[in-house]
Amino acid sequence: MDLRAVQEEFPIRSHRVYLNNAAIAPASIPVITAMNRFLADIRDHGDGHYLDWCRHADDVIKRKIAALIGADRSEIAFVKNTTEGVLLVANGLDWAPGDNVIVPDIEYPSNVYCWMNLRRQGVGIKWVKSREGRVLVEDVASLIDERTRLVTLSAVQFSNGFRQDLMRTAELCQSRNVLLNLDAIQHIGALHFDATRCPVDFLSAGGHKWLLGPIGTGFFFCRRSALDRLRPANVGYHSVAKGADHLDYDLVFRPDAGRFEEALVNFPGLWGLEAAVDLVLALGVRRIEQHLLDLTARLIDGLLERGYLVLSSRRADERSGIVTFRHPSRSADELHAHLQAARIDVALCLGALRASPGAYNDGADVQALLETLP
Repeated sequence: MDLRAVQEEFPIRSHRVYLNNAAIAPASIPVITAMNRFLADIRDHGDGHYLDWCRHADDVIKRKIAALIGADRSEIAFVKNTTEGVLLVANGLDWAPGDNVIVPDIEYPSNVYCWMNLRRQGVGIKWVKSREGRVLVEDVASLIDERTRLVTLSAVQFSNGFRQDLMRTAELCQSRNVLLNLDAIQHIGALHFDATRCPVDFLSAGGHKWLLGPIGTGFFFCRRSALDRLRPANVGYHSVAKGADHLDYDLVFRPDAGRFEEALVNFPGLWGLEAAVDLVLALGVRRIEQHLLDLTARLIDGLLERGYLVLSSRRADERSGIVTFRHPSRSADELHAHLQAARIDVALCLGALRASPGAYNDGADVQALLETLP
């Protein structure tokens, strides 16, 4: 599929320059069509196709998501958002008093509060001190001790787009017999990831950012080798493989990651997520990654030429689809209001501006942002 053809699927382009994928991606025509098609099915048939929906979600949609990240269908569970996936790990491991988890000091709150909540179980947090927005593997390594159970971090940091060296981080954890959990919402759909090469144990990603899917959708990856190390924290009738035999109360979990889905999933949203994933797969993640890196490189060069302070790393292996920047003297609030008035969408983030172009953006969108900045 051609990138220019993708632009036509996003009506938002007709009236805005949207550069805010790291917040919420705009809905595309295929996503809206798929969700409406499912809702029409409910309107016309009620639960008449219920078993077909379950089979399609569990087999077809999970296989597509698995193909996106180099996983097996059995390693995928549906979640409402990234937070729910992270909570599956935090509340599912068999913690003991004195255990600790390693967390960078610049994580999004979803990957912080759930670990703080484990203090009542005697679990401690060891904070990785970031260096100018970078989380270095050697700093993670220095904190691992005999009671470290888990390292949890973002594949791409939300505030500045720093891209973690996932391979080195995963290999470190594997060598020290420590589990690795990823908040990957700012990575999956924008940057290539291959679970067959990168030995992470758990990974969560919501669908509403770089996957270009609906709010309230996402997936949780649990590597097969880690499946039995994680106890389902919320158990319902979908956690077991009983079909419609609701009065057989034998609690035997499903043999795959589906055990983490306690009840009916968001079918309308998942139909939209499938359409979004189809679009990403048709384009190819490596192609999307190169496109985004080209756009952000152009943006960084233009910002530096105009005297702006770029807060994101400029190292090739640490860049992502996010560029965070500040004016040397004017406030981010003032600049944000100026851009909004010109119908250019970026985010305010911790006293700076954050631009995050998507696959549907092009060089003209980046140029419009640069020319509108004072």
